[in-house]
This record gives sequence, C-alpha cells and structure tokens, in this order.
Amino acid sequence: MTERKPRADATRNREAVLAAADSLFAHCERPETVTMADIAAAAGVGKATLFRGFGDRTGLIQALYAMRLAPIELAVESGPPPLGPDTPPLRRVPALLDAVLCFKLDHRHLALALEGTGGDSPYEAAHYDRWHRALRAALERIPGFGDGEFAAHALLAAARADLVEHLVGGERMTREQMRADLARFTARVLGASAVDGD
Repeated sequence: MTERKPRADATRNREAVLAAADSLFAHCERPETVTMADIAAAAGVGKATLFRGFGDRTGLIQALYAMRLAPIELAVESGPPPLGPDTPPLRRVPALLDAVLCFKLDHRHLALALEGTGGDSPYEAAHYDRWHRALRAALERIPGFGDGEFAAHALLAAARADLVEHLVGGERMTREQMRADLARFTARVLGASAVDGD
C-alpha cells in the first residue's frame, strides 16, 4: 500500500501556520501569551486546522522547533567540522555547546515556549536526547575524562532557554558575552584535557 501524500492545501496550511507561529514567537514579549487563536488568525486558518495538524499547542511548538533545529541536527549527525562527528572532541564539545546557545539566542521565545510546555520535561524531548548523546560521546573521547553522562547534562544546563532569557532579557548580557562565558566555562570543565590538546 502506497503512502498517501498530504493534499496541497493541507501542506500550504501547515506552512502558513508554522510561519505565523514563528513570527509570533519571534516578536512576542512572553511566549505564554501566544495562543492557538492568535496563530490561527495570523495564518488565516481556522483553529480546527491547527488542532488537526498539530494536536495541541505543545505539538505545534514541537513541530516548529524541530523544523528550525533540523539543519543543525544534520550538521551534528553527519556534517563537517566543527560540529560533525569526525571533529576532535576538544573542538567538538565547545562547538556543540556554542551551536545550542546560538540556537537558543536566535529562537529565544520559541525555545522558552518549548521548555515551558506544561508537564513536558525538556529532558525527555527527542532533541535534548540527541544533543546529550552527541555531547556525551565527544566528552568520552577525551583521554582521561571518563563517564560523560552527568557532565553532558551539566554543560547543556548552561544553555537552557530560561537561563538564556534571564541573562539576555533580564541582565542585558550581549550575545558575544554569553558565547565567550560559555566557552570559558566549557574550557574549565574540560580542565587539563583541554590544555593537553587532542
């Protein structure tokens, strides 16, 4: 049995909804104020279309997040240095963390909306698991580093959306400051291994 292709109007509606949601989250003051009704109105579709296509607000946010994150995940899984799997770990670990941070900075309110979707733990999301696995694998390739399970979680916590929002939105820290601070913090975590080289 062949898989049915989505109707052209359904595809157009999905694209319109994702574009509208993307714009609303990018320009809102607080992500929790963006409602399904707002998104439907901005996309020019009925609310029922949103619920049919995405299930609920969380499903819509997850779909938008996945769409935005896809190019970076592809680079992590099979791309060239500095993100790709063949990069020496002492270069890859900081590059992975910088990519996570830059994504959160570029999509601050969307990331905040995803991490604040009700009872859904950000640690159980598929994208978090992929970042954690990539980071842990890189850490465990560093001679003498040992088990990277906890270290990967701790390093990813430094780029959580709520922390990014606090530092950028509340403390008015610049993008350059955040990236430099995260790079220095990562170097300290890597410790002597970072000095020895790879």
